[in-house]
Amino acid sequence: DPHNHLRFFNKVTSTFRHPEVPNTTINLLLFPFSLEGEARIWIDKEPPRSILTWEDLVSKFINQFFPPSKTTYLRNEITNFLQKPNETFNEAWERFKDLLRQCPHHGFSELHQLDTFYNALNPNDQDALDSAVGGNFLDKIPRECLSIIESKSQVRYSRSRVIDVRENANAPLPSFSPSNSFDLQQIDASLEDKLDIRMNRFEK
Repeated sequence: DPHNHLRFFNKVTSTFRHPEVPNTTINLLLFPFSLEGEARIWIDKEPPRSILTWEDLVSKFINQFFPPSKTTYLRNEITNFLQKPNETFNEAWERFKDLLRQCPHHGFSELHQLDTFYNALNPNDQDALDSAVGGNFLDKIPRECLSIIESKSQVRYSRSRVIDVRENANAPLPSFSPSNSFDLQQIDASLEDKLDIRMNRFEK
């Protein structure tokens, strides 16, 4: 996901400061060193001087790996979202949030998102939200609506977890591979090492 990569990259490079060089220039210099595989091949094939600013690079990177057609598809998925039969409130909310995360540039306001989610719910869950505010749920401000949804989702999730624990109390414990827990740390360390090397060369 190019958006996740950019967020992670910006988080790492935000720790770098150079008094005479703008942050956008530093990002432009370091970004190629954060890429691997198809992304590295793509940027290596870009014609000389085809990318002159950080904004140019971000735009081309997103269009290459998150084309407009994908944006259109995900926007439609968000707009047409519906709670599935037998899907719990928590499951529907998590699935809806996942769609929003997949398309962070969807352009929908917070109020529009809440309206879409509320109207996608089954009547029982809509009534539960209305009861929580003592009236029409969508008459409340978005921040309050979001807080109520999150609270309701956590309560439902906690109850379902208790049921799962009871049902699986006698089930054999799954095997655990400790290597998986270090994947994110390894990626983080690898990227920081590459950026450290590049910054040392730059400062010389």
